[in-house]
Amino acid sequence: MQKSKVVIIGTGFVGMSYAYALVNQGGCEELVLIDVNNEKAVGEAMDLNHGLAFAPRKMKIKAGDYKEVEDAHLVVITAGVNQKEGETRIELLNRNASIMKSVVKNIMKHKFDGIILVASNPVDVLAYVAWKESGLDKSRVIGSGTSLDSARLRYEISNYINIDPRNIHAYILGEHGDSEFVCWSNANVGAKPMKDVVNDMEEIEFEDLDKIYKRVRDAAYEIIKRKNATYYGIGMALVRITQAIFNNENRILPISVLNDGLYPCEKDVYIGLPAVLNRDGVHHVVKLELDMTEKIKLNKSANILRSTLNQINY
Repeated sequence: MQKSKVVIIGTGFVGMSYAYALVNQGGCEELVLIDVNNEKAVGEAMDLNHGLAFAPRKMKIKAGDYKEVEDAHLVVITAGVNQKEGETRIELLNRNASIMKSVVKNIMKHKFDGIILVASNPVDVLAYVAWKESGLDKSRVIGSGTSLDSARLRYEISNYINIDPRNIHAYILGEHGDSEFVCWSNANVGAKPMKDVVNDMEEIEFEDLDKIYKRVRDAAYEIIKRKNATYYGIGMALVRITQAIFNNENRILPISVLNDGLYPCEKDVYIGLPAVLNRDGVHHVVKLELDMTEKIKLNKSANILRSTLNQINY
């Protein structure tokens, strides 16, 4: 196995929640922190190093500069400005697109040949920008997509039916934002279709499904209203994606990937779809048989993303 080296660009709440979860789960051999405020990156590295005696594995942690990407297998970009209360993810675009361009330019200047994972919002748009600016194959540039949204969905369903969320298999697809939707037609509890669960259990009714969707869709806004930002959940989601890559798992995760014609919607966008991840990046995107309503929602979501990309001439 190749050396598992991760470079995190951006040591804000998301970047450091990811780093902290990565250390606690022993997710890599080497971790490098990069930030425009180098002193903060140095301090964060020191703090993490002081907990290594309690970590599950030996790790090398330090602050660094863009030269560190030369031998990294994974670069995770969390840099960007924070989402304000009442601000949609799409509205963040103009403030974050220029940051993404600059970051990717610095990465590729050092002949990076690994995988780029984008977590900065709006993630689908910025993952597309990163792909275009990097020149890397589409399989090696991904966004966190709807991985956190899907985790929120599994949690909400588990609360209704009192089943472990790890036994709930359901995806949020589309934009990581207001146009996302639940793929109820392919949702299962264990091997049991969700529609059969609703029919058989007193704890949940079909009317509850829309309540669940709205709670998931609006979760970020509710958290931001109370604590100004969300970061723990996405930090853990990024670790799960990292593990799928480094452990060569061929694991299916709902992430932001290029739709190059597999789904019947706008082709030239990055959008949340289930994809098989391994050490080479995206092995392939999984095609789900969507019902007509879901096809319409996916098309709407893709069109929103394409319109946004058009606004910045991509």
